[in-house]
Amino acid sequence: MGPPGAGKGTRAKFIAEHFAIPAISTGDIFRANVTRGTELGIEAKRYMDAGEYVPDEVTNKMVRNRIDEPDADPGFLLDGYPRTLAQVEELDGMIKHTGHALDAVVVLTVNRDEVVERLLQRAETEGRADDTADVIRRRRGDLRRGDRAADRGLPPAQPDHRGRRPR
Repeated sequence: MGPPGAGKGTRAKFIAEHFAIPAISTGDIFRANVTRGTELGIEAKRYMDAGEYVPDEVTNKMVRNRIDEPDADPGFLLDGYPRTLAQVEELDGMIKHTGHALDAVVVLTVNRDEVVERLLQRAETEGRADDTADVIRRRRGDLRRGDRAADRGLPPAQPDHRGRRPR
């Protein structure tokens, strides 16, 4: 968990590779659904284009569809989900349905100005329309308001430099 631009995706790929499980990024799921023109993708695009968070209902459906894919059977790493307490509750139901267990939560913290700088750089290099200075600052405010999955009380696990979790 962490704000957009904290490096969640970068670290998720490394950890997922180490454990031979898929890194499931909500951002990637959103973009894939938008590209394919799915019903959920069309709905998500409206919010993404406005620089807003995609509503929980849409996000939850996309994540549920993704973790039901066969490559997630042995496990998965979620990047950018859950973001809200409502999503935490939905995730509990999803993993109960699939038989998975939640092992750990990794929380990344980054200086606010550094995050803005990283996201503006990402917008430039990746052509991301949802990474503007105003949108970034609004999202940071949303994250600080307290509707965070970290409030669930799960123990954070910081992987070592090889991606290993503490036991």
